[in-house]
Amino acid sequence: MPDESASMNPRDLEEAFSLFTAASRQLSDAYADLQQQVEFLTTQLEIANGNLRRELEEKAALSRRLAHLLACLPAGVVELEADGTIFALNPAATELLAPLTVGENWHRFLSDKLQSTPVTDIWVYPRAQGALRLSMVESDMPEEDRRILLVHDLTASWALEQALTQHKRLASMGEMAAGLAHQLRTPLATALLYAGHLSRAELAEADRIKFGEKTTARLRHLETLIQNMLRFVRGQDMSLEPVGLVATVTEAAQTLQPQMDIRHLRLSLKLPEDEILILANRKELLGVILNLLDNAMLASVDDSEIGLSLERVGDNAFLRVSDAGCGMSAQVQARLFEPFFTTRKEGTGLGLAIVRNLITHWHGDVEVRSASGEGSVFTLRLPARRDPTNV
Repeated sequence: MPDESASMNPRDLEEAFSLFTAASRQLSDAYADLQQQVEFLTTQLEIANGNLRRELEEKAALSRRLAHLLACLPAGVVELEADGTIFALNPAATELLAPLTVGENWHRFLSDKLQSTPVTDIWVYPRAQGALRLSMVESDMPEEDRRILLVHDLTASWALEQALTQHKRLASMGEMAAGLAHQLRTPLATALLYAGHLSRAELAEADRIKFGEKTTARLRHLETLIQNMLRFVRGQDMSLEPVGLVATVTEAAQTLQPQMDIRHLRLSLKLPEDEILILANRKELLGVILNLLDNAMLASVDDSEIGLSLERVGDNAFLRVSDAGCGMSAQVQARLFEPFFTTRKEGTGLGLAIVRNLITHWHGDVEVRSASGEGSVFTLRLPARRDPTNV
């Protein structure tokens, strides 16, 4: 068998060796590159693992803080499934809504145990140890088929609010009683003084008649004070009926026209052709209009003009009484509707208080625009009935 190595050309061997060397170099370079990539990827993986560990630790810490927050939160937190099943309760919710537990149906518990109130989202939970007044608001959990119910205990704040309301009511009653006592004291003392004169045997008949008339006048003034007080207190207990505003305003104007004529006061009357119906008490409504007109007369000088207008705007009727009299300062206007506040010596201080009390009860409001020396404008707004034929 012939020797193949002996027969190979040295040049071919040299080329083959060169090719082998080049291939070995390429393999070495490729291995080096691969080793560098492995080292780079290993470094990146370690960085990613480190970031992931930090994120997990941060999320674990956040989860612990949230769990601690829910445990310490004074408000109740209830997690609900889509069908209303209780999924989770924090300790406050467990205490407030006991014996509610996980797995129960919230809607059934709500209908069986809690009582609704006129205020939205406020419920009463009757319990043997005392009823709770709870605020409960639901909200959806983003991207989850669950809801969160937040429960706040308003029992203490509600009790404080009720006590404050009671104290304000008692304070108002005390102020009213003090004001009424002040109003009654002067005419009563005067009446007693005149009555003392009547007991004198040497009193002339003419003087006896004079003192008798003055005593009667003071006693009638006392009766007026008491009647006004009763009207103010019981103003919201009167029956209501549809009342024609145009007819009532016309009657009030006719009633006071003779007194205006004596002082040469001109009444500028502007009334709509169609009747305007409101829900009120006719007798008291007439008294309200007469009160405003009487005040305008007292504030006006002789031979001046008083305005009385009525119009309907949408679902409201507006009645305005204006005068060009002395007007009022801002300080007087601030107290104008207070019971027993008056700037007149013979005033009772209840007229405008009664006006506002009645107008408010009829779901309206009253406002005044005035300035010293520029007259005053009183405006009453009252809801007008939609059906003018339903009288």
